[in-house]
Formats: sequence, C-alpha cells, structure tokens
Amino acid sequence: MTSEEWESLCDRCGRCCLCKVEYDDGEILYTNVACKLMNPDTGMCSNYSKRKKKVPDCIQLTWRNVGRIRYLPHTCAYRLLAEGKPLPKWHPLISGTQNTVSDRGISVAGKTILFESEDIDLDEYVVDWIPACKPRAALKKR
Repeated sequence: MTSEEWESLCDRCGRCCLCKVEYDDGEILYTNVACKLMNPDTGMCSNYSKRKKKVPDCIQLTWRNVGRIRYLPHTCAYRLLAEGKPLPKWHPLISGTQNTVSDRGISVAGKTILFESEDIDLDEYVVDWIPACKPRAALKKR
C-alpha cells in the first residue's frame, strides 16, 4: 500500500485526536477535549504535516503499530482493517463523499473544546457519544 493509499483510510473523524482517560481495568473513555492542533469547526488537524514537531506525543499510525494502539475508536478504518473487518458504508472510500462521516455523527466537528492546560481533570469531560474502547484482552491479537 502506498503512503497515499494508507492516508486515504483515515475518515477524518478526529476521534483519535481527543484526550482519553484510561482506567485501572483497561477501559478507555473519550473526552470532548481535543488536541491543541485540532480545528474545532472541522474536527481535523490544523497542521497535519508538522503535528509531530508541535505535539511530540502525537502518534503516526503505521501498519506495524495500528494493532497495538488501543485508543483507536471502533469506527477507525485502520483498526477495522487490522481486525480483519470491512469498512462501514459511511466511510468516504465506500460512500464516495466525506459528508457521510458528519451525517452519521462520526465526526467530532463542533463537539470539542481545545486542550489548553495540563491542570485539567479529564474525568470531568468524558463524553458518552463515543463508545469506550475495550480492555486489551478483548481486542483481537494480530
């Protein structure tokens, strides 16, 4: 797969760019607090090409690491393919349009606040509009 084909798998939902809370039992919950580079109106990174320089802990997904990154949402194309599952009908590569991501409520556009302080209690910002990630043992091993 070329890098262009790999990048085309991303549906631009922005869910992986949200801060998450991981509990002792392995459950990971999403918050509505977004990375400082996220454009809250579009739900996409405002500086994608330089994101690693500006946010050092931003993870670049590769075929090698995607199966180990537990916080990817259950709707993520990278995760789905790593688990041997098909892309959903709303995915832009299937539907032919980016609009289906918003139409199905998958995009975080207009639903977030920006991460601006290390002194934030993320537990107060947990949202229920993104399903929790399963604990590690529940994920299919590659």
